[in-house]
Amino acid sequence: MTQQEKLEKIIRTLDSKRGEDIQAIKVTDLTILADYFVIVNGNSNTHTRTLADEVEFQLSQEEIEPERRESDTGNTWIILDYADIIVHVFYKEARNFYQLERLWADGEQIDISQYIVKE
Repeated sequence: MTQQEKLEKIIRTLDSKRGEDIQAIKVTDLTILADYFVIVNGNSNTHTRTLADEVEFQLSQEEIEPERRESDTGNTWIILDYADIIVHVFYKEARNFYQLERLWADGEQIDISQYIVKE
């Protein structure tokens, strides 16, 4: 699976589980941590955990496992580290607190509209 296919699968999976305000930021030129950050929020702690679990499940079906999974005990934030793509799943208030989009504003916002299903 190419990096672009993996990015698309992550975004489509988050969208299928009704992830809110999905953002993809290309950070290749800004950090060695990853090439892309995907940021999304859920509307409850359970929803946040479900979003992360579903991404992990869908990619494991392709035999792609995260190098690390980190979270707080309340599931207000979960990070899935796939080396080239890091998925940040937040509860809405935690996302507002950390403001990763502002922190990585120098990154390139990726147009993901072709991966999102319009309702």
